[in-house]
Amino acid sequence: MLLCDFHIHSHFSDGQHSIADLVDHYGKAGFDCIAITDHLCEESSILGLGARFLGRTLTRQSFPRYLEEIEREADRAWRTYRMLVLPGVEITKNHFSNRHSAHYLGIGISQWINPDLSITEGLEVLRGQGALTVAAHPLGTDDLETQTLQLWNQRSTLAQYFDAWEVGSGRKTYPEVLESGLPILANSDLHHLKQFESWKTLIEAEKSQRNIFDAIRNQRLTPWFLRQGEKPPCLDLQDRRKIKHEASLGA
Repeated sequence: MLLCDFHIHSHFSDGQHSIADLVDHYGKAGFDCIAITDHLCEESSILGLGARFLGRTLTRQSFPRYLEEIEREADRAWRTYRMLVLPGVEITKNHFSNRHSAHYLGIGISQWINPDLSITEGLEVLRGQGALTVAAHPLGTDDLETQTLQLWNQRSTLAQYFDAWEVGSGRKTYPEVLESGLPILANSDLHHLKQFESWKTLIEAEKSQRNIFDAIRNQRLTPWFLRQGEKPPCLDLQDRRKIKHEASLGA
């Protein structure tokens, strides 16, 4: 079983830590695979322009340096911790309306993607790069922010484009996603280390990007709520409904 977290932000967008610091924290905690997924906000929308002005998004100018730093840190992470570090983005389509906002992850990217593409166009581009596609926090986060409900409201149309939907995000769990029968994944959506106690995923796979992606697509995994100082529990892979009753919101 591999201990993984595929939704982590650095100071390249709105995270509080460098990629190097994140690598050391996760590596020392014994993780097998993480993905750095900084925000890539729309370039033409008002909220996207605001994020760019505030330095809370990747840009065309910062993107090459972002990939270079992840590649450099991925090499160090493997040599030091035997931990995989994957490059990713969180395509961020913020809107003043909850039902028009959407965030989705592309994990294992290799090239720039235009965040102004439609959701289906963007997902097709990511899949063309061989990336894993994940619907991020598709239901309410309970935070005072615009909620990203568009993907969930259009799930019947968009399901074919996603490899997984977040069933756990941060300290929040989504029983509706679990009960929907859609493929699932659980992540921290970490922006600062105080959020480290949060959802993660245990993956049944050999330690390589290809094998991990295959395991996620075939749902050989178990969501797990990480608490400080705890070791991964031996959960029944055939009874993932336990996360609804025994680990709701990390309680």
